[in-house]
Amino acid sequence: VKEAGRDFTYFIVVLVGIGVTGGLFYVIFKELFSSSSPNKIYGDALEKCRSHPEIIGVFGDSIKGYGEATRRGRRQHVSHIEYVKDGLKHMRLKFYIEGTESGKQGTVHVEVKENLETGRFEVRYIFVDVETYPRRTIVIEDNR
Repeated sequence: VKEAGRDFTYFIVVLVGIGVTGGLFYVIFKELFSSSSPNKIYGDALEKCRSHPEIIGVFGDSIKGYGEATRRGRRQHVSHIEYVKDGLKHMRLKFYIEGTESGKQGTVHVEVKENLETGRFEVRYIFVDVETYPRRTIVIEDNR
């Protein structure tokens, strides 16, 4: 009886471990590979910026994107906010780009809206505020 109780305890510990591991894999998969994750939307918007001819003309060929700076100086966190308007999920993102042209920096603003039929987010707008002289806004996509 004593040995059966110990075996049952080990069994419960293993089940809890498998459950926690499964939960972690789910969260990682959802964050990195889901079409509705901020990282996926950031990657898609950055690719559209890299392929836009006016952006290439202003910033140069090699364009890199980055998020907000943390206390340790890392610039990985992409600022985003999720909200519901008229029963539809919306998300706004803000990140920064710079290219090979020295001193050229820009702020990218993205908004996406959920499509109820497909369940995926669709771009409402992507525009870039050029932070250096001459200041201007470059519209990459506008579906408002």
